[in-house]
Amino acid sequence: MKAVEESIQGEETVSQGSIKNIVFSKKNNTSAVARKLLQSTEDGDANRIGTACTKDDIVIFQGSTAPLPNGIPSYTVQIMNVCLSGCSISNIHVSCGWFSSVRLINPTVFRRLYYDDCLVNDGEPLGPGECLSFEYANTFSYPLSVSSAASC
Repeated sequence: MKAVEESIQGEETVSQGSIKNIVFSKKNNTSAVARKLLQSTEDGDANRIGTACTKDDIVIFQGSTAPLPNGIPSYTVQIMNVCLSGCSISNIHVSCGWFSSVRLINPTVFRRLYYDDCLVNDGEPLGPGECLSFEYANTFSYPLSVSSAASC
């Protein structure tokens, strides 16, 4: 991963434990989260691949898109199940602050239930490799992160 990081021009990375936020382009404000798929304990016995799915197997990508005609910034969000065990993950809740949008979002795709609690896919399962996306518009982007999820 380090070789990839060094080869991308204008890249900025911020480490957070085993998770890295990678900003690919400062002018497009596109970000992604990269995870290590293989992790081991001190004795080297644990293998991340093949274990049960967790909320960490839900990845959220968010980036700027063209603003609305009235100039309000717009953002695209993609939420993906990257679990390699073949599990569907349901009841996905996202930390989202006071999330709101000028652009209407289908509430079965993404909706705020309470402060800092948004529900994805109406609580229905997101299958392995499945991705859903939506666009929202606001004067600023909201930091979105998975707070809880139920797996098979």
